[in-house]
Amino acid sequence: MTDSLTLEMHDLVVNVLTGIYSQETHLAQPLKISISAELAVAEHYAHDTPLSASKNYMDLKMAACDLPAGVHFTLIEAVGDHIADRLFEEDHRVRKVTVKIVKLAIAEDGEAIGITMVRCRK
Repeated sequence: MTDSLTLEMHDLVVNVLTGIYSQETHLAQPLKISISAELAVAEHYAHDTPLSASKNYMDLKMAACDLPAGVHFTLIEAVGDHIADRLFEEDHRVRKVTVKIVKLAIAEDGEAIGITMVRCRK
């Protein structure tokens, strides 16, 4: 078994231009985004281990919040890819990224409709 470290950020609501239907293409809609990033783990973390030995979990939030302004993502899968690509580019220690996106605007009875995408470093 291999040791691993997973940073997580759950249930962040971000307004994103996305969708294929005419009622979706002109206004940003709320997406609930959760991200997990698996990293290469240090052999041990002591009480005084610096942040540089890990990754700032706020990077996950920023990857979801800092989507390109004015860009319309036809598919929420493209939003997931954008987030994963950013996390891989920022830190070579990121091995795997999981992005869960729920389209809040299409729920009628509180159901969660969306995707979960898993990307591994190539």
